[in-house]
Amino acid sequence: MKTNDVRILGVNGQPLPPSRPKYGALNGTGRVPYDAADTFSDQMADWQPPLWSSDNEINIYRDRMVSRIRDMTRNDGWASGTVTRILDNAVGAVFRPIFKPDYRYLAQLTGNDGFNAEWAAEYSRYMDAQWRTWADDEGRWCDRERKQTVSQMLRLAMRHKLVDGDSLVLMHYDMERLGYGKASFATMMQVIDPDRLSNPNQVYDMLDIRGGVEIDANGAPCAYHIRQAHVGDWFAGDKTMTWQRIPRETSWGRPVVIHDFDHDRAGQHRGISIFAPVVQRLKMLIKYDQTELESAILNAMFGAFIQSPYDPAMVEEALGDGDSLGAYQEDRIDFHKDRRISLNGGAGMSILFPGETVNTINAARPYSNFSVFQDAFLRNIAAQTGLSTQQITQDWSSVNYSSARAAMLEAWKTLTRRRHEFAIGTCQPIATCFVEEVHSLGGVPLPAGAPEFLEARTAYSHAKWIGPGRGWVDPVAEKKGAILGLDAGMSTLEMETNENVGEDYELLLEQRAVEIAQMRRLGLPLPEWAAVAEDASKTVKDPEEK
Repeated sequence: MKTNDVRILGVNGQPLPPSRPKYGALNGTGRVPYDAADTFSDQMADWQPPLWSSDNEINIYRDRMVSRIRDMTRNDGWASGTVTRILDNAVGAVFRPIFKPDYRYLAQLTGNDGFNAEWAAEYSRYMDAQWRTWADDEGRWCDRERKQTVSQMLRLAMRHKLVDGDSLVLMHYDMERLGYGKASFATMMQVIDPDRLSNPNQVYDMLDIRGGVEIDANGAPCAYHIRQAHVGDWFAGDKTMTWQRIPRETSWGRPVVIHDFDHDRAGQHRGISIFAPVVQRLKMLIKYDQTELESAILNAMFGAFIQSPYDPAMVEEALGDGDSLGAYQEDRIDFHKDRRISLNGGAGMSILFPGETVNTINAARPYSNFSVFQDAFLRNIAAQTGLSTQQITQDWSSVNYSSARAAMLEAWKTLTRRRHEFAIGTCQPIATCFVEEVHSLGGVPLPAGAPEFLEARTAYSHAKWIGPGRGWVDPVAEKKGAILGLDAGMSTLEMETNENVGEDYELLLEQRAVEIAQMRRLGLPLPEWAAVAEDASKTVKDPEEK
């Protein structure tokens, strides 16, 4: 028995040919293996960005981006506050090194057992004291311009790195500043505006000069071309168009120009601001804030109005002459002028001209959505800058302890990374220059047979940079956790003091010893931690004692 063969016929009466199977990807086209490479969908067809090199995508447009971002940080509270938050947490008011020479390497290099932990502690105390004398000098001899301390200059350099994308420091050595009552060290630093780092005569990038950075055949920076004055210093005259070629370092490796920026791609020679990915959204948020505020002000200014049922044509027709409209308005003014009636409590009573009504302005704008819209923008900015939304807004009312601590810990990872990279790229070369001069002056505690500074530059100048502490959300609970970590051997007093307090643990111990001695001298009861230590020492007996 034959089965019915059902076929669909075309307009010509012939059966339609069988359709071929279509292969489709997630976006439905199936023309490319990756949806990211698709050029036919509505979402991707008009998206054809050029493939720039790392220098071309920054250097050509750097001045335009920097000028816009600086304008935002000058005039917008969100942008300015974000920079302040990062600076306060990463650098703080005092940013200093705790010198920790690599005594293990020095011992291996020389075979000298004099390079040990005891020597390292003595060397560290000596170098820390020398650094404080130089960095915090009241005469500001550490600054070429004699205006700031080292911590203040480092904060300024970090600000340039965040806003402009680069930090630029020149190291000077001026023997003429030495003298009685003057500078104790010839080493000086000078923070330079990154705008001054540019190609000579404002030419485009070349094979060996990229954004003012001269590179060798290996791509390593070997010199920097810096304007003698900022291009915006109109009173500087021809200095704005005069460039000075400054080598990266001296013949023996002492840094002269310290250029630091975050590397996002290989072959990159200039940095970019942290606000570059969100500058458009920040500008939109600024305009939105301003528009909403202006709308609210207008609605507050015009609270109510009096409406008349008569338009000008009706009044003229009813009264019959061309001057009637003016007469009608004058009658209304005279009527309201004489009817300022109020109750004893001060509440006003309205007596209206015939046909008039009082209407209030009802704003149709959804102000309740303003904070939601604003928070969405600020979360985007927080994600880019590495801060929490609460740190940017300084509004902690919507989070509990656990959420606040989690947000702080996540932000702290980014802040410590920024601090560490800034210390490596900018601060450590400065410290190396200073330690070199201290060694050249003599008096450094070194064991016999110690190598020269240039033989072990990194080992002698190694340091850990300390900024502000992380602090506590719940001081009681978190300090108990720190004590548990110390007791379990998972942490040290140095780690806890540096991270949470931002202080040198040796100075803390020395201060505690001074306070205990002072309490004993005054006959005051010792605190619990000191009394426990004292009681424990009394239980230790001499083994020779019977």
